[in-house]
Amino acid sequence: ASHAHDSRFLQTGILLLLASRAQLVSIEWLVLFAAGFAGGMLNSIAGGGSFITFPALLFVGVPPVSANATNTFSSCSGYLSGAWAFRHELAAHRKELLKYTLASLLGGATGAWLLLQTPENLFREAIPWLLLFATLLFALGGRLNRALKGFASRHQHAGRAGAVLLLLLLVGVCTYGGFFNAGLGIILLSYLVLAGQTDINAMNGIKLLVSSLVSLIAIALFIAEGAIAWREGMIVLLGTVAGGYIAAHISRQIPQMFVRGFVILAGSLMTLWFFVITYR
Repeated sequence: ASHAHDSRFLQTGILLLLASRAQLVSIEWLVLFAAGFAGGMLNSIAGGGSFITFPALLFVGVPPVSANATNTFSSCSGYLSGAWAFRHELAAHRKELLKYTLASLLGGATGAWLLLQTPENLFREAIPWLLLFATLLFALGGRLNRALKGFASRHQHAGRAGAVLLLLLLVGVCTYGGFFNAGLGIILLSYLVLAGQTDINAMNGIKLLVSSLVSLIAIALFIAEGAIAWREGMIVLLGTVAGGYIAAHISRQIPQMFVRGFVILAGSLMTLWFFVITYR
């Protein structure tokens, strides 16, 4: 009788353990999908979705380097669909596409390689600084673009040396994108202003094309190194697609200033939180 009682007690314990584990997994999936949904909406309306999705991946226990690689994977579908939507605008710049493609692949591969060589502890310490940089870029992006537009208008004939420097700058921007995806779109828009682009639709198309290529080459390296958390990444991806689809239908009803304010607030809070937990 004692043996039967112990056996039932053990079975009950196992069932409770499995039930608690299943509940934990369900909560993690819900957190990731909700983060992906919110991130997809933000990306469709104003950008800045990585301020939500990247911390969510860390929250459920994905290691920092893998979380960053997974976030790049989850964001890529939005870049690809956006670039396709601007295909006609991109066609008008077909002579420049080879330059953008080569710079994107070179920079994206370099940034991804640097990420994979970075120890987890070192990258964990860099996270608050990277988030701070991306948040400041998002908050000051409009002013930066206006300042760069004035600079570009005064230096339209900088010559061959200026063209080479612009190309090197583009490779540097793409290297940042391969290393840490958050804020890449804002930096790319600033670069395009500096490069003399004026058509906002063409600029958005080029931005999305470069972001797609940077992400694809980075993802290829991440896959080769086994750095992507596929289950978590797919859940975030599904949420991102759903959020982007919903946002496409309601974006006109949401004031841009409100959304930008929310992104800046979220980025600031995330940055502060990571500074506290990293350096406390």
